[in-house]
Amino acid sequence: MHLTVLPSPRRVLLAAAVAAATALATGGPTAAAPRTPGTIDTQDRQQQYAAAAAEYGVPQSVLLGVSYLESRWDTNPGQPSTSGGYGPMHLTDAVQVASTPSSAHVDEDEDPRGDESRPLTLDPAIAARPSGDLLPQASLQTLDAAADLTGESKETLRTDAATNIRGGAALLASYQRQLGGPVGTGSNPAAWYGAVARYSGADTEDAAAAFADEVYDQLGQGASRTTDDGQRVTLAAKAVRPDLSWLFRLGLRRAERPDGLECPVRLACEWIPAPYAQLSADPGDYGNYDVGNRPAQQKIEYIIIHDTEGYFGPSVDLVQRADYLGWHYTLRSVDGYIAQHIKAKNVGWHAGNWYVNAKSIGIEHEGFAGHGTWYTEAMYRTSAKLVRHLALSFGIPLDRQHILGHDNVPGITAGNVAGMHWDPGPYWDWSHYFDLMKAPLKGTGTSHTGLVTIDPDYATNQPAFTGCNQQPPGVPKPTPPAVPCPLRGSSSVILRTAPSADAPLVNDLGLRSNGTPNTMYISDHGARASAGQTYALADRQGDWTAIWYLGQKAWFHNPASAPTAKWSVGFVVTPKPGKSTIPVYGRAYPEQAAYPSTIPYQAISPLQYTFKAGQRYAVGGVLPGEYYRAVSFNGSAPGDRTVVRGKMQYVQIQFGHRIMYVNLDDVQIVPSPLGAPGNP
Repeated sequence: MHLTVLPSPRRVLLAAAVAAATALATGGPTAAAPRTPGTIDTQDRQQQYAAAAAEYGVPQSVLLGVSYLESRWDTNPGQPSTSGGYGPMHLTDAVQVASTPSSAHVDEDEDPRGDESRPLTLDPAIAARPSGDLLPQASLQTLDAAADLTGESKETLRTDAATNIRGGAALLASYQRQLGGPVGTGSNPAAWYGAVARYSGADTEDAAAAFADEVYDQLGQGASRTTDDGQRVTLAAKAVRPDLSWLFRLGLRRAERPDGLECPVRLACEWIPAPYAQLSADPGDYGNYDVGNRPAQQKIEYIIIHDTEGYFGPSVDLVQRADYLGWHYTLRSVDGYIAQHIKAKNVGWHAGNWYVNAKSIGIEHEGFAGHGTWYTEAMYRTSAKLVRHLALSFGIPLDRQHILGHDNVPGITAGNVAGMHWDPGPYWDWSHYFDLMKAPLKGTGTSHTGLVTIDPDYATNQPAFTGCNQQPPGVPKPTPPAVPCPLRGSSSVILRTAPSADAPLVNDLGLRSNGTPNTMYISDHGARASAGQTYALADRQGDWTAIWYLGQKAWFHNPASAPTAKWSVGFVVTPKPGKSTIPVYGRAYPEQAAYPSTIPYQAISPLQYTFKAGQRYAVGGVLPGEYYRAVSFNGSAPGDRTVVRGKMQYVQIQFGHRIMYVNLDDVQIVPSPLGAPGNP
């Protein structure tokens, strides 16, 4: 990844937006006098919400609901979201955003198509982050407005949870007064719909409404959870029918939503197309995707979760350029707003693996895999609704064999493995994400059923990663000194060569061909398993569990008192009798005999890993060997826009952190109890 500093014109834009947003937020009520230190001296978070609600005349349920939609009441102490938001109320600070380095979306020499038949090397100048607004102006600087309204310092608002909650309450009351709505803890929560919508920071009417609708849905559902700093907070369930008329007083833009937009109705979604354009006289020189006819022509198997490694505005700018890079959707952090760029029937260039591209939908999320920033609840929720909608529409199972991170996509050949991406990274909360998709990660077996599904407690699972904001481009190589990342929740468990916290990490030959152990460097994902991934059980010793991983036993800490995995049941593959080793592949292409004379054969190239007799890997499905031929802009090339299918079939397996494929003829599929240690 390439780290670049925001250009000075952007700072001018941000400064202007800061002033405008501050003036807008403080235009109604006057700023409060600084409070006497110790006014809210309780450490009880529930009481902090109650006190702030009473101080500023906000119904407590509304304050709790808004905070839940911003952060799930978590503090993320001292760490901003991707949108530059701090604390339980997500008070935004554009100055902090502006000072955060942004990465290029793709690496130098990267091929987002991942198709050997038409190799593509992106010029760094093409891949670099373009200019553009970071965030909607209304959401840029609520921290300054909260400081003026409360009399508190910005630093205290960023770092102290009780003060942050007061700042959020003050902003809500300010917005309500500007709309002419009733204020007071006894006021009807239904009349706060406009203020809640305004709090989202959205710049379109549908996005503001979608955020407010989520808040009011949450009021009806209620919630109760323990926050990241150990505080128990509860929102009692009480249905409220909001007065939607308050929304229209905000005067927000109405987004373009043409017929055929592939988004759920209640989500804020706009059509911002990626261009399909020929770039030179060569019919093979075009962007940003390939025309297809999915799912009629080829089944969509996967949804790929990416992060943008940059901000929403520049990322949407990038996909609107005909520069050999295209994905289907981009989601904004501050409010969960969705931009669709490519129709699902067409094949985007996003995953770096042509087989996966041809069978997937790519969704980019505003964020950074290794900056230590956090993904907002608003974006998680919108994304979960979008993914569930797409999965149900196209028959895609809601599991981690089909809902993949970009970091789970394999390289197409051995030489491509090291250059594959590692987003959305170890801080993406997969377990919560699947809860939101109404497909929670569940244990389906016992310690004797032979499979484990990784599922650590996100908040308390805090691996000691290093190198946040220090990621070098290309292969993850630590750059001394590897500064410790702030300790925070993670979906990843760490894998070791022996059942001991002192044992070296396991080795990923694709990242380190010399066999040296992987590291705790944030981008060095070769010794990690992630929530929702299911592996074959290899061994158990005390509080440690071993899984088969990249051709070796990999151990992770899994005590019964605080388990980091669930027992599961299913199917595993083992090499057929008589085969000492079998090859593993990064794509499932058909045999040579399946290709007509008009279409060049695509070689079946094994990766550098070894699957030995005696090892077992969890089955993710059986797939036909397929190759989608698409190499010309107008479809004029021989055999263009057709799918080559052969007799050869593949089994998708969870071989390491990434999925991989084996030839069905090389393996036998057996129920997992038969693959458990000690069973025949």
